[in-house]
Amino acid sequence: MKKGEIYEGIIEKVEYPNKGIIRIDEHKVIVKNGIPGQKVRFMINKKRSNKLEGRLLEVLEKSPLERREPLCSLFPACGGCMYQTMPYEEQLKMKEAQVKEILTEALHENGVTSENWWEGIHKSPIELRYRNKMEFSFGDEYKDGPLSLGLHKKGSTYDVLTASDCVLVHEDMTKILNCVLEYFRERGVSYYKKMQHVGYLRHLLLRRSVTTGELLIHLVTTSQEEHDLTELTGQIQALPLEGEIAGIMHLINDSLSDVVRSDETRILYGRDYFYETLLGLRFKVSTFSFFQPNSLAAEVLYSVVRDYIGDTKNLEVFDLYSGTGTIAQLAASVAKEVIGVEIVEEAVEAAAENAKLNHLNNCRFIAGDVLKVIDEVTEKPDVIILDPPRDGVHPKALPKILKYGVDKIVYISCKATSLARDLQMLQEAGYQVERASCIDQFCETVHIETVALLTKRE
Repeated sequence: MKKGEIYEGIIEKVEYPNKGIIRIDEHKVIVKNGIPGQKVRFMINKKRSNKLEGRLLEVLEKSPLERREPLCSLFPACGGCMYQTMPYEEQLKMKEAQVKEILTEALHENGVTSENWWEGIHKSPIELRYRNKMEFSFGDEYKDGPLSLGLHKKGSTYDVLTASDCVLVHEDMTKILNCVLEYFRERGVSYYKKMQHVGYLRHLLLRRSVTTGELLIHLVTTSQEEHDLTELTGQIQALPLEGEIAGIMHLINDSLSDVVRSDETRILYGRDYFYETLLGLRFKVSTFSFFQPNSLAAEVLYSVVRDYIGDTKNLEVFDLYSGTGTIAQLAASVAKEVIGVEIVEEAVEAAAENAKLNHLNNCRFIAGDVLKVIDEVTEKPDVIILDPPRDGVHPKALPKILKYGVDKIVYISCKATSLARDLQMLQEAGYQVERASCIDQFCETVHIETVALLTKRE
């Protein structure tokens, strides 16, 4: 098999994350963006030693698992969803099998207490319109095409498809998107071109409280042009929305990188925050607050975590990579003390504010790198909660964490392969996987959360 050659084959299965497996004679080819059972045409685009990768060109025959019509007009071109033609139960089965296979391979022979360590998958309470935050990009669908506002085309850095009927977000968000797009289209306003670094419109960032229905609207632009946004603000306020608008903000961003950030924030209307409630606790959510994107599924996730943590009465708990302190506060209600460590200073400030909001006096949050902070903290934990970023715990930090020798570690992972890698060192240090399960917070997509309880062997 050579690069550039085109083949046809059937996707036998999809491995985590989004790796379709096709066998042609004695060759195994990885083709992304497919569904098990699809017959596809693909081109070999990578060949490294024995590893072959192909780029999907066309779906020739549907999979038997595709038992429903696409839920939006952009599928399958849009890169936001992968599995929306599969019934939700089939999505859950596939994701569970993927994670279980990865963890089973990672476990040593003596790394499991019983055959019942795997506890399955927890589904999201709602399958559609679950996202409480969405970043939409301005651009065009093709070179010199009309202004678009939405999500990037699958596999493309530049082409943007207008998400006028996205099923991942609430209808209020869609109405706002369509209003903003129409406003700027009518006026012929330019969008920011990443290569030339010229243009005005960059992103539309929307956040919504599931509890109250309140919305935060952020228009992100460069400072290269100046526009009076009074009329746009009025048009948004006049929309027939189910929820209330908490605030409308104009964010100035002249960064060269394609990320949502703010050099200057102008409040056009209202305030820059709302409140969200999870498992009886209240959290202040503002423009850049980290918050799980599926609030209802986050409650499921945190319920599992709380169950795995168990009784923390009079115990010292470390919550490493604590974000805005959600898990720390759930553990704090019965713990002696919870210490959260998080590298993002804004998240630490938010965590402290949220703890005060919930009248929790036994939470302390430290801003800093886990690798360095655990050398400076004098307290010794009884329980450790790990919720690292996608790449897992820093390889130099994990040995330091293991030196505490705590009886119980709860590991929350948004990338199962990172958890599997860290399990090797955890097991070598004498820990075994007592319980594990996954939680689907990202229906229709390739992503899945995994939670594992590790206990110290006798």
